[in-house]
Amino acid sequence: MRPPGRRCLVETTVCVVGGGPAGVVLGLLLARAGVEVVVLEKHADFLRDFRGDTVHPSTLNLLDEIGLGAEVARRPGRRVESLRATFDDGSVRLADFSRLPGHPYVLFLPQWDFLDVLAEAAARLPTFTLLRSTEVVDVLRSDGRIVGVRTADGLSVRASLTVACDGRTSVVRDRLGLRPREFGAPMDVLWFRLSRRPDEPAGLDMRVGAGGLMLCIDRGDYFQCAYVIAKGGYDEVRAGGLDAFRARIAARAPHLADRVGEVASWADVRLLTVRLDRLRRWFAPGVLLIGDAAHAMSPIGGVGINLAVQDAVATARILGPALAAGPVSAADLARVQRRRRFPTAVTQALQRIAQRRVVDRLLHTAGPVGVPAPLRLLDRTPWLRRLAARLVGLGIRPEHAGRG
Repeated sequence: MRPPGRRCLVETTVCVVGGGPAGVVLGLLLARAGVEVVVLEKHADFLRDFRGDTVHPSTLNLLDEIGLGAEVARRPGRRVESLRATFDDGSVRLADFSRLPGHPYVLFLPQWDFLDVLAEAAARLPTFTLLRSTEVVDVLRSDGRIVGVRTADGLSVRASLTVACDGRTSVVRDRLGLRPREFGAPMDVLWFRLSRRPDEPAGLDMRVGAGGLMLCIDRGDYFQCAYVIAKGGYDEVRAGGLDAFRARIAARAPHLADRVGEVASWADVRLLTVRLDRLRRWFAPGVLLIGDAAHAMSPIGGVGINLAVQDAVATARILGPALAAGPVSAADLARVQRRRRFPTAVTQALQRIAQRRVVDRLLHTAGPVGVPAPLRLLDRTPWLRRLAARLVGLGIRPEHAGRG
């Protein structure tokens, strides 16, 4: 790879757009295989709060396979062996990860720590380059083929293959004119922080009641909280005033009532607009889209990061040998989509069922909310809880480095 020099042109084998989990994992795995790769990240660092941080056993097993498991274990994560939800009439267990192979738990780890581990390992490889503060604004075309990208500061990155890992608002996807099929979502999510005391619930605390649900993720000295609201309801929540929103938080999680004042202004609240969609075709000549750029996931189950990582693993394993031989063909790119479309479609179908039958009903319920009958059955049936844990923790088709 030629160095940027005056920041006008970089040439490489693979250009990865987006330094999130899919992009950094893909860059690392390709560089380990000796492929020259440049990852472009529009921000100066990974320190952005309220991003997905649910690292599932499938991803933890992969990190072991590539020798990074011990390093991740040293980071300030919280291990959760089961998922529980508290309703107005009691609590139920939704999933039991304790019998899963490898890592029998979900790890709640700040995404910046996860990405730092990957990026530091990749930086030690001679064929890997991470360019920060580098925002992609357009694609480069030649003879009907995508041959790279152009950035906001005038840098052109030319590559045999461009991989879009730039999320649900993908610039690459937009410039290609690709439009995903929208499945809809009944909710949006408001993120905020509240302080945590040492004797309070560790891991994940899920509270369900009239009007929706609230999740509190243990971050050590604070909770990262997600308050689920009806789709498009943010303006109505704001119009009701900050005091009314604080009262809703206290009603949903009474043990936090004494500190809701820590949400001092609306600047302390971040809106996540939930989308659930999928491209019909994930590739074009010279370009592939994976992760949220190809299929935005609902936050249900916290599967987004892990599905994106599995996309990256499959991409590196399938295309790595082809890249060593020259430009990849449309048939090579289609193999990636065929491999990853099925688990994506099944996972999204399960999310759609949960949205329609559980979340949407909760968001439009008044009065006390009891445990639904299907969840009572789940709580009372150990093998069903283990099945739920396998579907969430390992996924429909877990990928492994170096395996077919």
